[in-house]
Amino acid sequence: MNSLELGLIGNCGFCALIDEHAEVAWCCLPRFDADPVFCSLLDPKDHPDRGQFAIELAGGLASSAQHYQRNTAILTTRLRDRNGAEIEVTDFAPRFKQYGRIYRPTTLVRRLRPVSGRPGVTVRLRPLGDYGKQVPGTTAGSNHLRYLLPGQVLRLTTDAPLSAIAEETPFLLDRETVLLLGPDESLSENVDKFARRCEEDTAAYWREWARYLALPFEWQEAVIRAAITLKLCEYEDTGAILAAVTTSIPEMAGAGRNWDYRYCWLRDSYFAVNALNRLGATATMEQFIRYVENIAAHSDHHRLQPLYGLSGAAQLEERSLASFNGFRGSVPVRVGNEAWKQHQHDVYGAVVLAAAQRFFDARIEQPGDEVLFRRLETHGDIALNLYDQPDSGLWERRDAQSVSTYSSVMCWAACDRLARIAQRLALAERARKWRADADRLHKVILTRAWNDKTRSFSSVLDGDALDASLLLLADLGLVPASDPRFAATVERISRELRHDEYVFRYSHSDDFGKPHNAFTLCSFWYCNALAALGRRDEARTIFEKMLGHRTRLGLLSEHIDPSNGELWGNFPQTYSMVGIIQSALRLSTSWEEAF
Repeated sequence: MNSLELGLIGNCGFCALIDEHAEVAWCCLPRFDADPVFCSLLDPKDHPDRGQFAIELAGGLASSAQHYQRNTAILTTRLRDRNGAEIEVTDFAPRFKQYGRIYRPTTLVRRLRPVSGRPGVTVRLRPLGDYGKQVPGTTAGSNHLRYLLPGQVLRLTTDAPLSAIAEETPFLLDRETVLLLGPDESLSENVDKFARRCEEDTAAYWREWARYLALPFEWQEAVIRAAITLKLCEYEDTGAILAAVTTSIPEMAGAGRNWDYRYCWLRDSYFAVNALNRLGATATMEQFIRYVENIAAHSDHHRLQPLYGLSGAAQLEERSLASFNGFRGSVPVRVGNEAWKQHQHDVYGAVVLAAAQRFFDARIEQPGDEVLFRRLETHGDIALNLYDQPDSGLWERRDAQSVSTYSSVMCWAACDRLARIAQRLALAERARKWRADADRLHKVILTRAWNDKTRSFSSVLDGDALDASLLLLADLGLVPASDPRFAATVERISRELRHDEYVFRYSHSDDFGKPHNAFTLCSFWYCNALAALGRRDEARTIFEKMLGHRTRLGLLSEHIDPSNGELWGNFPQTYSMVGIIQSALRLSTSWEEAF
């Protein structure tokens, strides 16, 4: 049975998910949203024994253990056979500085090392093409195998016996062996020397990157792993940030809540860049703003969609694939996402809030200026027109629209931050204009979002329903945490949406029925709300429980089953990793208190 006990490796150009037995179970090449060359995670229907890159012990598998090299994206898996022989598999994607730029080839490096005994191994390199439907043809060279896939040719360069790999026969692993899988390009140096140099330089890159993070005193390892994971979900070529690296890992079993998350949601990306910026990793935010500016420059009437492709593509047509049985038999398996057609008005606030940091953070290489401010005003003008109009909301309802409180608040936030930016730039007239607009929206939202009967804010204006996004009202600045209305809303959420440490996004039925699993990020939002209310001990207890739900490698998916703590949903989910960072920064003992 497939599991989400997976390790993520990558280099901000592509990535791979590797299971606890050292099998590459998911890898799209040449980039995140491309054809999944390795796709055993979704169980190819016509080729159930393919779509994998596995290392098998001839003596049978007795045990395995997995860990990341400290503060890196380099993954090591130890496999022991029934006779006591043991090997170590080290996996990574090269990423380091070279010739004044980042070297990040579309190359997966696998290094096999004998640890004890006389281990025999079988390498099963079985890519598929055309979304699990096509077995590639192969050709052999003196030190390589070529796999002829639709639209690309992959080359395995190795110092292992080629015939053993081509025929999948076992061979004695009596020395370190390297497997390089990448584009059909010849390697001009010794394969072992190349792999060693890449590993050393990649480890040095990630450790240097982590060394400059502004960490909290507590939970540092959790925060570092979350930060590296967020960075790995950045498509550096354009600045886009993926919601997750997978498609169709279901939110819950058998409900049809299976989506393709290999795209850039502007909302999710705002949370991600905000979290990384708070840790001091400012470059990701700057690259994301350039990505958004490029999108806005080519959008009709400056309207923004909720999500875009990694290169800024607007149309992400959704289709179901009959070539997969799905994760644990859950179908459909989807490619594309129809949410691109939806109206989600919070995106304008998300863009302005993300860009606002360029005007106030002195660490940023290219600070915001009046030119950028004028561009952001365009988004503010649209937010003014849409703040009280129905949309699909941040939960992306497909069956109905309403005036979402969260969307309205984010439209207000766009105006509020524009006023602050204008003041920062000494644009007095623009500052007065945006402050007046923000104050007007603020008054309307507070009046229409508060429900006297339920004694709480509501998820829609003039309504009485509840959702977890209301936990963000204080963080966004709509109300201070000391406002009794905020405390009352948090208390109602605790009664109606919380089950122990798990918090549901809402409890009512939607277009796919009633949610069964909790939305992971909402638990972190709840922790932060409790902390804002001065209930830090409660918040810390829940936070620690949520950390206990991470995989052995410290990752989280989108949903958790409250009945058994099992992870569901696309993986790893950037939203969830953001939650770890935000709550750790909020709840940690300060460095001053610790010493």
